[in-house]
Amino acid sequence: MEISEHNLSWSDFQKVEMRVGTILKVEHFKEAKKPALKLEIDFGEFGVKRSSAQITELYESEELIGKQVIAVLNFPPKQIATMMSECLVLAAVDSEVGTSLLSPEHRIVNGTRIS
Repeated sequence: MEISEHNLSWSDFQKVEMRVGTILKVEHFKEAKKPALKLEIDFGEFGVKRSSAQITELYESEELIGKQVIAVLNFPPKQIATMMSECLVLAAVDSEVGTSLLSPEHRIVNGTRIS
């Protein structure tokens, strides 16, 4: 099975700013069309950014506080219902299991680049 007919160059990949951040705050996103959570994530020197994630099938709000995640920081902000999303949190999406956040195995300094 071929993954894509459009291969990326190494320089294309290097343009993607994937960084580690720690979730500081979680709220249910009542205004979203599908069940979702609002996240505030600390990316160290890159600041605290907001995002929304459809991760309610595998995660409770309380367990996410302090969890480190990986997100793309250099997409333009995107309006999602009533909030402006400032980063894209990365996850594995499985139609049977649910959406599982990508996270470093060990505690990493916030803002560390993924390469």
